[in-house]
Amino acid sequence: MNRIDAAFLRLRGLKRKAFIPYLAAGVPGTAETVELVLELEKLGADIVELGYPFSDPMADGVVNQAAANRALESGVDSETYFAMVEKIRARSQVPLVAFSYLNPLFKLGFDAFVRRAKAAGMDGLLLVDMPVEESGDLQEICRREDFSLIFLVAPTTTPERLDKVLKAGTGFIYYISRTGITGEQDSFQKDFESKVSALKAASDLPVVVGFGISTPDHVRTVCGLTDGVVVGSALVRRTLEKKPFADILDDIRSLAAPLIAPTKETWN
Repeated sequence: MNRIDAAFLRLRGLKRKAFIPYLAAGVPGTAETVELVLELEKLGADIVELGYPFSDPMADGVVNQAAANRALESGVDSETYFAMVEKIRARSQVPLVAFSYLNPLFKLGFDAFVRRAKAAGMDGLLLVDMPVEESGDLQEICRREDFSLIFLVAPTTTPERLDKVLKAGTGFIYYISRTGITGEQDSFQKDFESKVSALKAASDLPVVVGFGISTPDHVRTVCGLTDGVVVGSALVRRTLEKKPFADILDDIRSLAAPLIAPTKETWN
């Protein structure tokens, strides 16, 4: 069984929700990325999204854009990225999702990327700008490799497109909590609860929520409606600070522990 599927099966049995952190691979460094993933797993992360750097991350806010640029400036390429994955996998079985855009994968070739990612120990792929209508070839590759292909659903997704996503997606459905780009926010859009509840009712796959989640109250709200939560910018911002890595780790622990806590409560 794919590690992502196994993680959600385990969480359902425990009546808990998934905590899914996003990290920019290679920030603040390659060895540090490995340690951050392992530390977040110790704190209670259930799945980790590992950002593959791209020079034009159009869905990302200033924090994640800065992290992608930092990674590229540091020389993070496909071999560096997969080497980090291999080092994580040598020490952990936490499910890993490659988070990226079409261009870098198109350059490498979809088949080559998925094969290499699977061999390194990854479990799934989320391409922010992959239209479900144009994903047929990639779906076939991922099915063949038992590699989850995760799609985004937005507040503006039409019923027709949602139906296609629900049929094509595997692993989980990622619901964007708002229109726009990533980044910490104070509150959800006014129709958030009704829209995410409707998606959860329609989906046979687990549904998780991301974009802007940054407080324990946000996490608790999401846990009451879905199967898990993604936290990205709030964590990535700490990895960009010019501090000794030990201090960055302390900051990550202080931030992540209260965010993870609600996911470990018992949920019906």
